[in-house]
Amino acid sequence: MVDLGDRHRQRAAGHGALLWRLLCGMCALAALICGPAYGAARVDLNPNWLFRTDADGSGEAAGWAKRAPNGTEVVSVPHTWNIGKHHDYLGVAWYLRTFDLPPQPSGAQVRLNFGATFYRARVWLNGVELGGHEGGFTAYSFDVTPHLKRTNLLAVQLDNRPGAATIPGYGARGEPQAWYDWWDYGGIVRDVWLTVSGPVQILRQQIRTEHTGSAAVIRDRVFLRNAAASRMKLNVRATAYGPDGSAEGSATETLDVAVGNADITLPVRLGAPKLWSIDRPSLYRMVIEISDAKGTLVDEHSDTFGVRRIEIRDRHLLVNGERVRLTGMARHEDSPWDGLAESRGTMRHDYDDMKALHTSLTRPVHYPQNPYILDYADRHGILLIPEIPVWQFSEAQLSDPRVLEVAKQQMREMIEQAGNHPSVFAWSVANESATGTPGGIAYFRAMRAAIREIDPDRFVSFADDNLPKLEKAQQSAANDADFLMMNQYFGSWHGPATALVSALDKVDRLFPGKMVIISEMGFPGIFASNPAEADRARIQIMRDQLPELARRDWIAGAILWCYQDYKSRRNLWPGQDEGYVEHGLVDENRQRKPSYQVWKDLNASASIVAEWVGSTGGTKPSGFKASVAPKSERELPYYPLRDYQLGWKILDQKGKRVAGAEQQLATFAEPVTLSGSLPPAAEGQSFTLVLTLLRPTGAVAAERKLDWSAPGGQRPGSTQ
Repeated sequence: MVDLGDRHRQRAAGHGALLWRLLCGMCALAALICGPAYGAARVDLNPNWLFRTDADGSGEAAGWAKRAPNGTEVVSVPHTWNIGKHHDYLGVAWYLRTFDLPPQPSGAQVRLNFGATFYRARVWLNGVELGGHEGGFTAYSFDVTPHLKRTNLLAVQLDNRPGAATIPGYGARGEPQAWYDWWDYGGIVRDVWLTVSGPVQILRQQIRTEHTGSAAVIRDRVFLRNAAASRMKLNVRATAYGPDGSAEGSATETLDVAVGNADITLPVRLGAPKLWSIDRPSLYRMVIEISDAKGTLVDEHSDTFGVRRIEIRDRHLLVNGERVRLTGMARHEDSPWDGLAESRGTMRHDYDDMKALHTSLTRPVHYPQNPYILDYADRHGILLIPEIPVWQFSEAQLSDPRVLEVAKQQMREMIEQAGNHPSVFAWSVANESATGTPGGIAYFRAMRAAIREIDPDRFVSFADDNLPKLEKAQQSAANDADFLMMNQYFGSWHGPATALVSALDKVDRLFPGKMVIISEMGFPGIFASNPAEADRARIQIMRDQLPELARRDWIAGAILWCYQDYKSRRNLWPGQDEGYVEHGLVDENRQRKPSYQVWKDLNASASIVAEWVGSTGGTKPSGFKASVAPKSERELPYYPLRDYQLGWKILDQKGKRVAGAEQQLATFAEPVTLSGSLPPAAEGQSFTLVLTLLRPTGAVAAERKLDWSAPGGQRPGSTQ
């Protein structure tokens, strides 16, 4: 499998100071830990698993936790069983794996880590049950030090069946036995690995930035576990490395740690930090080094972070003090080849494509994201609103203490694992659920309070599709949200397209102090007779509704549902009980629909108009003239454009450049006119003008192509 490269792997990274060395022999898992000092190492456990379904639930009684049964399949993780012959299997299944680990030095600690398993898990090592986990999209781990042998058997039992109190679960506003609108993939859907460390281990760090004026203070809370037999005196050092890799600030503290868990907060000051923003997503790295009283390294850990200030002021969204209005799209972790167990290649392809579609904002989907996607958003300037999968829950479900307990657990895990990412600016606690009821209001308030304890700096909201139906703001938990997220499908589920205007006006009257993000819009295929007709309707929705949203100053962003068609048991063409929801700009195989190019054009950060000049009666043009205009605050999307590059080139019919130029736009706030000439010596029957606006990162922000052909001529690149 392709290495995911997620942030957990950074425990094994270092600057040459780590003193645990991993030597691979005949078995890829055999590790020899050398030397008396301590550090940290990661041992991947992705290959060579045995898999078997357990339809009658007899595996535990039959002893599968202690020995592999007959009839298993060999798989590698990340893996879901719902591709191939088990595609519709709901129930219990087992994964088993053996691995060798030589004896460790005295005091060594080993943790078993799962990136995510769907849904309810129980885990055994050498026949001893380590514990369990509920939830399908967050990481968890176990201390396996007391249970290790020279050769070890790891067994994982999983159950992907939904219920009224699972998250996700039955979710159609109380409809019995109906569940969420994406496929019920089961399996070990992300990485599995061992972390080998010394007697003191860094569990995680929580990085909070305070940016005022030209400086910033980074408050780094470091969480530790002392597994030694007695107290230890430790030196803890935090060093912030800038985008260019140079050390820009550090802090050191001494800590006397008792046996068990502890934490310490170190303030690191940065002078004139490089700010994280949409077009300049500058990233820092915080490295934590712990050494004992003798100065010997005990453990090391690092995470990336960004320095930025995100505010909601006067119903506007501001990044580093500047107003932005952003757009993007949602995307399910789903494909016919990976399912939920996505490879790095699939994620990179899709997000590269989404970035080419000018995505700068997304509520990625209804569940916590793969660490790779969080890292991608950090590196490419995409603001995120991650969500836990409370999807279309009824008031009875939201009032159920079991649901609240699991929701808090999943939210806490998501925040602890994603909270250092500068791309994350808010958390969402539900989608299209009964938040307009007393039970729903109580649920939101309880979740908001829990989030404030963990992450007091970020905003809290939820996605609502019933805002226009309210009579008073106090009838909904939206009144308590930091901003509103409005799902609107006028033109399909929510009524005629013409009703959008009155719905927006009503939301404005009900919540005159709230900023709004349109968290879903688009057109579901089931409201048309065929996919081609559906995509034509989707295009019309985009063209009509984006300007209508932009007219309202208090709408800070709009998110299209969604990037790709995805597998589901709901919202399908009549007569289907499983298939792909026809809702995307690309189909499930990533083949582009006509709406793809329309969305791309509508969401470019600038418009380009161009024409040939000097061509009469079919004669060759003498040149061109063009105008390039950035979008304003009255449009979607909008954000300040700086350090852009505008270039043009003319290609002959063989694709050879015959003229061109580039110019830098230090501040691109007003339209720019430009012109260019076709060299008299340029020969050919056809030419193409290409005008390109590049972001500071080098990515294309807008592009326009203009062809000219003489009568009977050929376009560039064609052959006779």
